[in-house]
Amino acid sequence: MTMCICCNEYVVKPEPSDIIIGSPPVAFTFGLGMLVGMPLYAGASVALLEAAPPLELARAIGRFRATICSSAPTAYRAILSHIGEFDLSSLRKSTCAGEKLPLPTYEEWLAATGLRMIDIFGSTEMIHVFISAVGDEIRPGASGKAITGYRACILDDDNRPAAPGTPGRLALKGPTGCKYLADERQKNYVVNGWNLTGDVCTMDEDGYVWYQGRTDDMIISSGYNISGAEVEAALLPHPAVSECGVVGIPDEARGMIIKAFVVPAEGVRASGQLAGELQEFAKRTIAPYKYPRMIEFISELPKTQTGKIQRHKLRAMPH
Repeated sequence: MTMCICCNEYVVKPEPSDIIIGSPPVAFTFGLGMLVGMPLYAGASVALLEAAPPLELARAIGRFRATICSSAPTAYRAILSHIGEFDLSSLRKSTCAGEKLPLPTYEEWLAATGLRMIDIFGSTEMIHVFISAVGDEIRPGASGKAITGYRACILDDDNRPAAPGTPGRLALKGPTGCKYLADERQKNYVVNGWNLTGDVCTMDEDGYVWYQGRTDDMIISSGYNISGAEVEAALLPHPAVSECGVVGIPDEARGMIIKAFVVPAEGVRASGQLAGELQEFAKRTIAPYKYPRMIEFISELPKTQTGKIQRHKLRAMPH
């Protein structure tokens, strides 16, 4: 009921007349909330799809005249590449979850549809959403603030609240909490009553959470802590880039170097010249030490059923 009440009444706010559609499987908490619990609680309808790859999802929005869509940022990015092929005029709200919403994707979706993407940030261990923002409270680039019922803070390595703008571990308290049964992970997930989600974030003075990456996805290169998500956001605005995933790979001199796996946009030919152009492009928006030292072009990124990029598979690829 917490999942239904907190996200329904204070974030997505579906109405009985809404038709909700999305890509997350209902066996995952994202799908369980958006496509089962919340619609039932609101008395809304759901268009359940057998499978929902991005273009099939976009086609189904027009077919069922869906009004609220839920998917991963990478799916919306794929739809944007074919935006003129689908009728999305029935949509009145769109939500995303599963990974960081890159600012370029937010801006391009807004320009194409007139909709402000609602970023909903949650975890399986906490059942559903705990960070979000809607309407005029959306701060583009930020994940949002703790939703009604929850408190959030950023903890440093000594489990003390970090200063505004300082990266640390996202910690939450609220009506839900993690409970691993007979599992050692419980000792690491809950510390002094705070639920530690495994995400590295900063919090500004207004309480907005700015996602940096997963604790195990942070890249340490030449002593610098670098967020792969930040590098991805620097590459995505380039017209030759359809999707990208950034990871750290071992390097004798620097410990790790940044490598970007890039899916070229339709009709774009991969080349060494393009790789160099992308590196220079990234340097113009992020600190030079953060640019990808290696770029590999691939046809598609490995993803989970919910649309998350599987960066562990990228790291495991031969380099």
